[in-house]
Amino acid sequence: MTIEPQPMPEAPSNLSDPIAAPSPAAKASLIAPLWHTLLIIALILINSFLGSSKVGAVHGSASRILLYGGTFVTQSILILLIWFGIRLRGVRMRDLIGGRWPSVESFLLDVALAIGFLVAALVLLFGVRIALGTIDLHNLEKSKDDAMRVLSPLAPHTYLEAGLFVLLSVCAGLFEEIIFRGYLQRQLGALGQNAVIGIVVSGAIFGLAHGYQGGRMMVAIGIFGVFFGIMAYLRKSLRPGMIAHAIQDSIAGITLFSMLKH
Repeated sequence: MTIEPQPMPEAPSNLSDPIAAPSPAAKASLIAPLWHTLLIIALILINSFLGSSKVGAVHGSASRILLYGGTFVTQSILILLIWFGIRLRGVRMRDLIGGRWPSVESFLLDVALAIGFLVAALVLLFGVRIALGTIDLHNLEKSKDDAMRVLSPLAPHTYLEAGLFVLLSVCAGLFEEIIFRGYLQRQLGALGQNAVIGIVVSGAIFGLAHGYQGGRMMVAIGIFGVFFGIMAYLRKSLRPGMIAHAIQDSIAGITLFSMLKH
């Protein structure tokens, strides 16, 4: 347990813990210039639009591997841009993530939180998808066929592709949590001077980033992003969300691979 030193009487009154998430009414400061945030959002939306238009052109193993590699490169560029932007304000990448694990117990707690959160979030997401009509309880086979039609071009078809997909899923779990829950959630919350604004708006952008899945699924994914944002805010760390995100994407890829094989 660490003990925060008490500030001297003459210390500035606006000092704050960069790791702790702000309360809904807290006066949080921007972690990057405004132009930088607009650039990041624009790049995310442009990539979503271009990605949705290219899904139908994915045919064969080579094009899928190229797509996986392109996704990794795109997310890596966004991470580098975020690193550059927050450094302009003296914020470290570690501050966005929530620091390191101080103990094995803390690591195990985050793993347990990630698994418990993922189960609860998927149950809630199932209900959201029923409400949005992307899952038809009276015709589950049709719902599965619709999902396969959208995702099969992106799903791994070979063991090599499956391995690369899992690797990409782990990287996406790290990168997307930094982009959406670390950077955008905090920055937008500071802009609106309300943590709830940061959680909701960053979740909406997260949904818009998945344009290739269609309009109703973008809404569902946006709500899923809000769930992740709430956990990051309450835990004051991205670590459980990173673990849950990587597990969810990996399982989804392996499930699609198994369905295609059988």
